[in-house]
Amino acid sequence: MSDQLESTQREQMSDELLLRYSRQIMMPEFDVACQEKLRAGTALIVGMGGLGCPAAMYLAAAGCGTLLLADFDEVDLSNLQRQIAHTQARIGQNKAESVAAVIAGLNPDVRVETLKHRLEGDALTAQVRRADVVVDCTDNFSTRDSINQACVETGVPLVSGAAIRAEGQISVFDFRQTDSPCYHCLYGTFGNEDLTCSQTGILAPVVGIIGTMQALEALKILSGYGQPAVGRLLTFDADSSSWREFRLRQDPECPVCQVKRQET
Repeated sequence: MSDQLESTQREQMSDELLLRYSRQIMMPEFDVACQEKLRAGTALIVGMGGLGCPAAMYLAAAGCGTLLLADFDEVDLSNLQRQIAHTQARIGQNKAESVAAVIAGLNPDVRVETLKHRLEGDALTAQVRRADVVVDCTDNFSTRDSINQACVETGVPLVSGAAIRAEGQISVFDFRQTDSPCYHCLYGTFGNEDLTCSQTGILAPVVGIIGTMQALEALKILSGYGQPAVGRLLTFDADSSSWREFRLRQDPECPVCQVKRQET
């Protein structure tokens, strides 16, 4: 009788999940197999701000199995203009915890772990190694460069996004592909630490557009659906509502990815 009850509960849960994700799995290109891959996947999202909020929420809604949410900062009143997972009542709360609370109400099928300390060095690499994809939603060059180095070291694909003023960009670096460049190939040591939202401003929907695109690219990597934007830089101009695409190539002298490839 107990075995029969457990079997019935599993069937009910299966039916619930099929209903929850039905609008995805009814697509010919995104079937049950893709959904199962997505549910088996783990995404590390670093930064629970303007980019991280929509990225985490859409990955959770779509059915990513495990989300590792990393942010050591607390919710501030100035965040609420664009960081859509946070609320007035959560001012002062850790941002990773705030987003985790939203996801718990959005999709209980998703496992969430919050990382409330700054990820650096070996600690960063250890968390990257746990993931199947890393979504970089941070807002400064040095952190992005560190995340890129950890992804190159571990071979974990990286979805990188950024937004400032009325502009945004996104690219995917997949180190499982021998011809994929890395973030350092694109920017080298010329990142501008002064270009942050707190110093130059940001139009609220722009981070939502880029963060949602990051969720889409991460979903592709986890599920095997479509063609991720590997080796491409997509830039968005909110003033004209236009996108541009640039092809990226490996820097043959990149001290990050070329050194790693030589070692392997």
